[in-house]
Amino acid sequence: MARISNAQDQFGPIVYDSTHNATTIYGTWSSGSKGVTTGATFANPANMSFNYPKTTGISYSFTIDGFYEIARYRFNSNGSEPTCITGVIGWVHGTYTLNTNGSISMLPMGDGFQQVQDPCAAVSNFIENYNLTEYYKGWRIFQDPTQGYKLHMFAFDGSPLAPMFQLSTTPNMLPTQQLRNVTPAASAPKRRSIDASSDASEVLGPRWVVGVLSAAGLVLSAVSSLVL
Repeated sequence: MARISNAQDQFGPIVYDSTHNATTIYGTWSSGSKGVTTGATFANPANMSFNYPKTTGISYSFTIDGFYEIARYRFNSNGSEPTCITGVIGWVHGTYTLNTNGSISMLPMGDGFQQVQDPCAAVSNFIENYNLTEYYKGWRIFQDPTQGYKLHMFAFDGSPLAPMFQLSTTPNMLPTQQLRNVTPAASAPKRRSIDASSDASEVLGPRWVVGVLSAAGLVLSAVSSLVL
């Protein structure tokens, strides 16, 4: 079973029942169109590469004995520079604890990594280590009438993550051990430029263009509404 620790903040002990959680958290979960999933189809830690999904999203997997894996793919808009859309794709795994106050603590194994594409940066495309300890303030699982079990997670500051739906009760994950050679210093950000002559649109192709246009459209729409 996943480890249970003492409460870490002002909230009281959690009661694991159907009111709080309609099912257990174990298995694989994915947001939105469920195009992003953990496992071998998303990342290859051995050579720090990714298989780009058709859509953005997040996916979390949890084993019953305390291991987790996260896959993320997102675009970040820039309100001051609508055309400077940053694309980030990342993978990390490690061990987790279900705290008695209803929170979740996640400790990475040290071999996580992410790729960042920023057309407005001096280095527009690079890969760096990603090994941050993560703390989630709370989580809930509800029964959706059409899509089944739905997981809600809340970041350390209480902000909600995108809701995720259960893909399987058996977690779809890479092996729960270090999957590339790392040193203790690897936990610090260490960037590796992929190709100084290439930009993000060349790496991601049509998906980058669509993502940039969509994000830029949202920013421009928001600006227009403020002006009007």
